[in-house]
Formats: sequence, structure tokens, C-alpha cells
Amino acid sequence: MSDAGNVESKRAAAEYLRELLLKPGPYRDAWRQHVARPRDGVINQMAVAEVIAARLRSAPGHPGDAQVMPYQLRDTVSGALSGRQLNSTARQLFVDAFGFAQHEADRLRRLSEGSSRISVLSGSHAVPDHAEQDVDHALGPRRHQTVSLHDHIYVGTDGRIEGVRTMQVIEALAPDLDRIPFLCDTSVTTLEAGQGCKGLTGELHQIGPGVFGTEILLARTLAVDETITLEYRVNYQFPGDFTDPTETEHRRAVIRSLENLDMRVQFHPGKLPSHMWWARWDGVEGGVLDREVVTLDSQHSAHRYLRSLDKTVVGFYWQWD
Repeated sequence: MSDAGNVESKRAAAEYLRELLLKPGPYRDAWRQHVARPRDGVINQMAVAEVIAARLRSAPGHPGDAQVMPYQLRDTVSGALSGRQLNSTARQLFVDAFGFAQHEADRLRRLSEGSSRISVLSGSHAVPDHAEQDVDHALGPRRHQTVSLHDHIYVGTDGRIEGVRTMQVIEALAPDLDRIPFLCDTSVTTLEAGQGCKGLTGELHQIGPGVFGTEILLARTLAVDETITLEYRVNYQFPGDFTDPTETEHRRAVIRSLENLDMRVQFHPGKLPSHMWWARWDGVEGGVLDREVVTLDSQHSAHRYLRSLDKTVVGFYWQWD
């Protein structure tokens, strides 16, 4: 990996590490209990060092760990959170001290090692209405169409949308198609490429206010009329403000046309909504035009299939008790 690529991978890994520590939940609670006056969006590095030091003292693995003090870890914490010194040893300190889930630890490792199949994206929760020409201007003219699209949305035990797994079949409209655009907003933290995806460009393009685009590289180059099935997962960072509608809904905005949309929202059995609707919105920023009540099935999920859509916004939204 080039020096520039190594720096970029460390920066992306550090950004993801900060997201984990700032996300409401046990990781943030662990270090914030050592802060007298915590501030939203700010990580107290000495408090993080307190957590790591306590872990080392309770389970020493090297000489001196049993007596380590938080101030001795200050440079380690600072280097990791900035990306300057986020090596395997530093990563493991955070994983062990905070008890990161396996998939989070794996994602952090892959980012720091420079995986091209996962990218940290920055880009507002509400996607503003934008015209087809805005996308063409930023990402180039349309070179593919979607034959079918399946969104599987996961809502976790705390009521937050954890992520969306998407299966997408595309057809090339132009020769030598080797990538497709992906649009996102600032609620997206990571995009992981899977089946049919070679990787991600990692480059962000400004589409509109709060809306950004990158490109998914295809596993093979397509000729006109050829198809390929893609699988990718989007992970989100939501603060847990359920008065914010964007945290209790999943919309699919179709700026051109789309055939065969299949959408499923699945809830953790310990956290089920009190009410749920399938709806159509007046554009991306407008209100609900029409809706119908939805009942969850035995797998605590709601499902909807649409044969064809054209320049519309549809999806599910729900309420908690």
C-alpha cells in the first residue's frame, strides 16, 4: 500500500473508531462515567484512557499492565483516535477494553488495513429533493438500470436502525460498465461491498446540500444488456432521538424509474413498534401523501413488493410507545 493509501486507511479507521465511541450505548457510557461534564460529540481522551487502563489492570497481559495508569496511555489514545498510530496493538486495546462486537472489531481491522471493500462515508439525515440532472452532473450520465432491488432493514434492541442489506440486480445500458453510483447522506457511517462488488472508489462527490455520492466497483465489466447481482450493506449512526422522523422510517427515493422493489423491515423481538405504516411521500422533503396500516408477521417484520416505480418516494415508518 502507498504511503498516501496507508494514511487514508488509518484516517478512515480512526473515524469509525470515533463513531463507535460516540454512538449512544455501552461504549460511550463506559468512558462518559469518568467525565464530570460530558459534551455531545466530544470524546474525552483521558476518560477513554481510564477505561483501557482499568481493563489492563484487571487482565494484565504484559509486565507493567497491572500498575498502568491512565496518563501513561494518553499518547496511545490520542494516536489511535487521530489515526496517526492506529496499529494492531492499539486496536486490540480498544476492542478488549470496550468489548466491541466481533463485526465491529472486524470492520475496524479491515478499515485500518486498507480494505477497498469497505468505506467510511460522511455526507444530514434528510435527503433533499434533487433533480436527475444534478446526479448526472456530479456522477456522469446514466449507464445502467436496476432490474430488481431488495432492501432488508434491521432495527436493533435499542430501537435504532442498525443497517440495511441490499441485493440489487443491474443491467448495463452502455458498454464497458465497471461501476455504479451510490448516493448517501450523513447518517451513513459505512458502506460494505459484498457479492458482485470489486470494491469502492472511496471518493465522495457533492450532489446537493447534505447529499454525497461515491461509486461501487463491479466484480466484472459488463457489456450492453449484461446483468450482475450486487450485495452491499449500509450501516448508520443515529443518536437515538426518536422524535426525529428519520430515525423511525426507511424510505426509498426513486429519482428516475425502478422495477421490482422488495422492501422488508425486521425488528428485534424485544423492541417492537406500537404502530407502523407503509407510505408514499410528497418528494424527499415533503409530507406523507397516503399511508396504510401495517401488521408485523411472525418474524417481527413487515414486507412490501412493488412491480414498478417512477420518480416517487415510498417506504415504512413506525412509532414507539
